[in-house]
Amino acid sequence: MVKYGLDYTRCRWILPLLLGIGVIFGIIALAGRGWLESQTLPYVHQASLWESCRRPGPGEEWTCESLMDYAWGRAAAATYLVGFILLVICFALAIIAFAIDTLRFNFIRGIGGLLFVAAVFSIMGLVIYPVKFSTEIDMMGINMFSWAYGFGWTTAIMEICLGFFFCCLPNYEDQILGNVKPTYFYSSP
Repeated sequence: MVKYGLDYTRCRWILPLLLGIGVIFGIIALAGRGWLESQTLPYVHQASLWESCRRPGPGEEWTCESLMDYAWGRAAAATYLVGFILLVICFALAIIAFAIDTLRFNFIRGIGGLLFVAAVFSIMGLVIYPVKFSTEIDMMGINMFSWAYGFGWTTAIMEICLGFFFCCLPNYEDQILGNVKPTYFYSSP
């Protein structure tokens, strides 16, 4: 990407595209019912960020209780949601930043800083949830934190990695804009 510059049409939109993928993963984590699931038969427990559902037996109905009745449930949901909202704001700002013909590198560094803040909020929610869930909610059988919880962690890791990219990109401003003379290692005799 640095070799061809950000004006190279295929490389210009890689970072906003990765942010968009992070937003999609965040939506899956927020809407998914697979934060916690029973690992073995009979499947008697299933939880999302918002509620915990269980059923007494294999053929019986699921009964759900809201996790928003617990202070830790509200805290986990709020911190993860704040991190997700910051990620969406960074996505919108990245599209604006890369759509402008002349890049504002300080603006791009600000997006990277905001991504680190989003990662902190996301990780706080992702840590509060399993710690308090496993101590406050009675679980039957063998349970595991499942696919939607994994999407939440993937979003947080993407926020951290993209934060580094957005913060380090301005260090290569001259190379990106083509203001550096090429260095040749061949000398004539």
